[in-house]
Amino acid sequence: MPQHLRVTRSVTTPDPVKLARYRRVPDLGPRALFFTGGTALRDLSREIISSTHNSIHVMTPFDSGGSSATIRQAFGMLAVGDIRNRLMALADRTLKGNPEIFDLFATRLPTGEANGDLRARLDQLVRGKDPMVAAVPDPMRKIIRSHLGFFRERMPEDFDLRGASIGNLILTGGYFNQRRHIDPVIYLFTKLVEARGTVRPVVNRNAHLAAELEDGSVVVGQHRLTGKEVPPISSPVVRLWATLDPDNPQPADLPIRDKMRRLINSAEIIVYPIGSFYTSLVANLLPRGVGDAIRTTECPKVYVPNVAGDPEMKGLSVAGAVKTLFGYLERGCSAKASRDSLLNFILVDSKNADYGGPLELDRIRRFGVEVIDTTLVSEESVPLLDPHLLIQHLLSLV
Repeated sequence: MPQHLRVTRSVTTPDPVKLARYRRVPDLGPRALFFTGGTALRDLSREIISSTHNSIHVMTPFDSGGSSATIRQAFGMLAVGDIRNRLMALADRTLKGNPEIFDLFATRLPTGEANGDLRARLDQLVRGKDPMVAAVPDPMRKIIRSHLGFFRERMPEDFDLRGASIGNLILTGGYFNQRRHIDPVIYLFTKLVEARGTVRPVVNRNAHLAAELEDGSVVVGQHRLTGKEVPPISSPVVRLWATLDPDNPQPADLPIRDKMRRLINSAEIIVYPIGSFYTSLVANLLPRGVGDAIRTTECPKVYVPNVAGDPEMKGLSVAGAVKTLFGYLERGCSAKASRDSLLNFILVDSKNADYGGPLELDRIRRFGVEVIDTTLVSEESVPLLDPHLLIQHLLSLV
């Protein structure tokens, strides 16, 4: 009969023997869980499939910019753009038909054409007459055409197709085909493109992010915080929360489902990775139940801070980010949590990486966090972290 035992051991990082085993049999690789969103982990996701096919990507569904914003405003649904990006990053591109699917999902309709012409292009895609759809082999072509057809049937007359991501339109059509359930759509496309990992939104609700800034103002909408589509925030973030109504941003209770809790509990390492600090990382910690799921998962928990600047971290040092992380994690727990149940390590490169200021490593250690200071930036990756080096250190901790 299986027994549950607690084992304490030392590890070497990077561990060449362990890493060689993972590369030899990635199907049996570790369940590394990332709380993430956006594109910061795209290169790491493409790289990690060489070592494990069991990585878990818990995604924020709160994107309110670009093509996702147009879809969300029209249909009142969660954002699918980050999910699409991660599925494609994890896809096995060596399989027949996958490069064609990748190209199709990554294509955006032109911004300079009239909406009527773009509707005609969409109709061509639905009928399979467009060369990009025609290049996809069956049965994948039929599934893509079917999902685009569901989208076309429900598309409002005033829907703006300029700059629309075809991949987002396909996933949205599948969402309607599955009666507004996103998990079956993700499962289907995971199988179609042989995505070597698990991708799930932390919650499936149509919710938005809101933040109170130090100057007393309130900013609503993920895209207004990232500094990409609008100017960067002019005052530091004091508090972040989720809301169901962007016009009346009252905090919303967003509980995670049992299967998300089980997914987090299955992790062999939990990573708080690079990416927009508030809208990609902290946003994933807001739903009720995430903190408790992390607290009860017995595995290493690692923070990898951003390099080369993050507009969301205005006025926030790396040590301040560690303190902020603990604050959101602790507030997310229904019972008092020891700090070592929430965060154990921080992975930094003090010699080669630019963190926008002093690292304050002694202050970080006083939080009870062990500092792993090692080479993470290579000549090829400067000024960013090298995904290969990062993966080596993370998977060696498992």
